[in-house]
Amino acid sequence: MTVASLPALPAFRSRVVPVVVIDDARTAVPLAQALLEGGIDVMEITLRSDAALAAIEAVARAVPAMHLGAGTVTRAADVPRVVDAGARFALSPGCTEALVDAVRAVGLPFIPGVMTPGEVMRAREHGFLLQKLFPAVQAGGVPLLRALAAPLPDVRFCPTGGLTPDNLASFLDQPNVAMAGGSWLTPADAVAAGDWSRITRLAREAVALSAPA
Repeated sequence: MTVASLPALPAFRSRVVPVVVIDDARTAVPLAQALLEGGIDVMEITLRSDAALAAIEAVARAVPAMHLGAGTVTRAADVPRVVDAGARFALSPGCTEALVDAVRAVGLPFIPGVMTPGEVMRAREHGFLLQKLFPAVQAGGVPLLRALAAPLPDVRFCPTGGLTPDNLASFLDQPNVAMAGGSWLTPADAVAAGDWSRITRLAREAVALSAPA
C-alpha cells in the first residue's frame, strides 16, 4: 500500500488532542461541548472503560463538530466496533500487522504507536507518516524527537504520555511534531463533578500554549 492510498485524518485545527477516559457515557456530550467551547475540536476517547463505545456513539451523534478519535485500539476486533460507534479515526499505543490489516479493510484513518527507531521504520513501511510517540516522556521526550528527525525526516509525530502544560510548548516546537496528546485537559474529578467551565478553561489554556510563537 502506498502512502497516497492511506485514508486522511479529519481536518481538525487543534494541535492538542485531549486523551479522555469516560466512566459514565452521560458525561461524554457535555465534555465534548466544553472542549469545543475552549477551542479544541478533536478528542480521543480511549477504550479503557466499559462506557467508551457508548461515549463515542453519543458524541458522534450529538456533537458533529467534534473530530472524534478512538484511542487505545489494541486489537483488530476493536476496529469495527469503534467504526460502528462513530469514530472518525483511531489511535493505538502500538502497531501490529493485524491492526494495520483491520484499519485498511474499513478505510479508517489510523495513528499507530511507536517508541523506537525500528518501530518508526516499520510503521513507515506500512505508509504511516504520522505516528504516535508513546509513552513520549518515558521514551526520551524532546531529545528523542530531535534524534529521530535526522535519519527519519519524513515522519511526524503525536507525542503522548507524560505531557503537561509545563512541557507542551517544548514538544510542539519540534519541527517533526504535528500535534500532541494529553490527559490533563479532562481531569477525572472535574468530569465527575460536571465542572465543564474548568474543562473549557483548561482547553483555552492549551490552545494558547500551542499557538505559534
